[in-house]
Amino acid sequence: MARVGTLYLVSTPIGNLGDISLRALDTLRSASLIVAEDTRHTRKLLTHYDIHGPLLSYNEHSPPARLGQILEALREGDVAAVTDAGTPGVSDPGRELVLAAYEEGLPVSAVPGPSAVLSALILSGLPTESFLFLGFLPRRPRERQEKLRQVRDLGYTLVLFEAPHRLLRTLEALEDELGDRPIAVTRELTKLHEEIRRSTISAERAYWTANQPRGEYTLVIGQGAPQEPEEAATSPLDEVERLVEGGMHASAAVRQVAHETGTSRKQLYQEWLEKHHDSPP
Repeated sequence: MARVGTLYLVSTPIGNLGDISLRALDTLRSASLIVAEDTRHTRKLLTHYDIHGPLLSYNEHSPPARLGQILEALREGDVAAVTDAGTPGVSDPGRELVLAAYEEGLPVSAVPGPSAVLSALILSGLPTESFLFLGFLPRRPRERQEKLRQVRDLGYTLVLFEAPHRLLRTLEALEDELGDRPIAVTRELTKLHEEIRRSTISAERAYWTANQPRGEYTLVIGQGAPQEPEEAATSPLDEVERLVEGGMHASAAVRQVAHETGTSRKQLYQEWLEKHHDSPP
């Protein structure tokens, strides 16, 4: 049986070229094809490490036939997919490529590495036990507002990406919809001008109004109001008790609750007997 290739999702540096792993370099060198979000950007990385394999672009502007071209290459050898920075498949078209490979029965593997999401999260000082990644917020105000309202009351630390020219607009939307929460504004992670600012949303709005936003931003926002604990579900026997206390005869209560809950009438009858040591309802 002829060997088919594996689609490798290769994480690349988010700023510091030294963050690439040895396994990532080996995978890129041995791949029969490297699929990149932007070949101009990826070529700089490959040139730095003296890697000269075939390179093909794949992004939201690629023609439909491009996907078929990549799958054809994958049937004949290993293909390495990379994004401009970080882990492919996160806020980029990599997911479409993964699904297409699975649909064709072709193997997919990940080569883990740098991630702006996790780097920002652990640098924020905010709770990391439960977090929700939102990617880029919608551009349209109404959709952005609706998205934030959906997560407003969730007990998760929120993580999202933002471009410099939209930063102030996003901070304003965050304060309007989420309130003035703790926030970590991180930019240019792992690069020469890396910056981590920890304060509140209102303070960051004031700061970035007075200072020109530059670079790529990852925002980490504090949790919303703690979720109220769910009330314990009422058991069928408890429901029988409630009905009896309200004046219903025990036998009628058992019959009604058994019907409504699908509980065995005989079993519910026995539980009532054991609890009350009384005559049969």
